[in-house]
Amino acid sequence: MNTHPFSFCTAQLVACPSGALYWPEKGLLVVSDLHLGKSARLSAVGGAPLPPYETRETLMRLEADLDATGAQSVICLGDSFDAPGIDAALPEDEQLWITRLQAGRNWIWIEGNHDPGPVALGGTHKADFSLGPLVFRHIACAGPVSAGEVSGHYHPKARLDLRGRSLTKPCFLYDTQRLILPAYGAYTGGLHTHSAVLNKLMQPEARAILIGTHARAIPMPR
Repeated sequence: MNTHPFSFCTAQLVACPSGALYWPEKGLLVVSDLHLGKSARLSAVGGAPLPPYETRETLMRLEADLDATGAQSVICLGDSFDAPGIDAALPEDEQLWITRLQAGRNWIWIEGNHDPGPVALGGTHKADFSLGPLVFRHIACAGPVSAGEVSGHYHPKARLDLRGRSLTKPCFLYDTQRLILPAYGAYTGGLHTHSAVLNKLMQPEARAILIGTHARAIPMPR
């Protein structure tokens, strides 16, 4: 899978090139910011039309990661759906697809700013969730935190200058206290790692794990 293994707060984790995080010891796959139903939400409010396939593309990648890792538990770190109620408005075949992925797995939906309420689909809904040395939530807490926070929300992206051209890639960010996942969903924007928000959250020695065809770690571009 061209993954990148790394240690975070004593947990031995694996960054997948898709943007998923795998914790082999717990058989746990973590994904953030799927934003399922985004094209339907934009069409409903008169926004720019998008091809209505982003949910299927995201679910295809999620199914592939579940098959590759054999994960028996899943945590979705919030903004799994692009607006409240979108989960119930998805086409029936997409709802059934999610239900099939959930079958036989412990599935946790963390609430996000786009989907703050319980979802109509199966699984457990939580504001945050602790497991071993890690706590999972949608948005990183401002200011000092106890080590082991895993979050999403910011869709971090690293801008690299290579041989006179600029390249932007989604990435994980991590230091000794925080780990921020990239957006997993199709058609998602992002916040550059040199932004004031991410620079304030992440320690000076923070690293970025670039994703795409393979995952690799570099110092966090600032």
